[in-house]
Formats: sequence, C-alpha cells, structure tokens
Amino acid sequence: MNKKMTRMRRAMRTRHKIRDLGSTRLCIYRTSQHIYAQIISADGGHVLASASTLDGDVKTQLDGHSGNATAASMVGKVIAEKAKSAGIDSVAFDRSGFRYHGRVKALADAARENGLSF
Repeated sequence: MNKKMTRMRRAMRTRHKIRDLGSTRLCIYRTSQHIYAQIISADGGHVLASASTLDGDVKTQLDGHSGNATAASMVGKVIAEKAKSAGIDSVAFDRSGFRYHGRVKALADAARENGLSF
C-alpha cells in the first residue's frame, strides 16, 4: 500500500459513518499549494457551498503563499460565511483521510469560530 491508498481507506471509513448519520458534510482536500473546502448535501449529490485558496476574494487577501495555515483559516472563514448564508448551521467534518493538524486544524477552527458547528 502507498500513502494515497491508505489515506483513501481512512476517508472511506469516515464517509461511511457520515452517510449513516445522514448529515450535511464539510469535505476538505489539501495539496501542497492549495486547500479546498466544500459543503455537500446529505444525499451526496449537490455541492451547497465551496471555497478555496484559488477563489478571488481569498486570493487577494493572501500575501503570496497559499499553502500555509493562515490561508487555510481564511478558507475556513469564507466557507462558514457561505454556509450560514445558505442556511446551514451544523455539518459533519470530513477531513478526507488527512491528519487533523496543521492546515486541516486551522480550517476547522476558523469555521467553528465563524459559526459553523461540527
């Protein structure tokens, strides 16, 4: 097994549990340069809100580098604001098999601080 396969196994385990709960999920994906966040409906068929470091409003606030915890916290703030405007208060956090530290933790903490509960 390689790193990607083990991460995908962890992600599938989490997604099965979230599907059993039947709740809306906040799904994240990170690369070395960017971080992406999506709020996906409970049936898994629709993206209700999304934000990333490639969005224009986030990109203008960054000081050049988009692969750090500061950029991730900005994305967390934006996704929480978009979720609140869409009428979503609570979600299940789907970290896509990534470890909960660094940029993933910064995004989650910023989303919680801005009114999203999970």
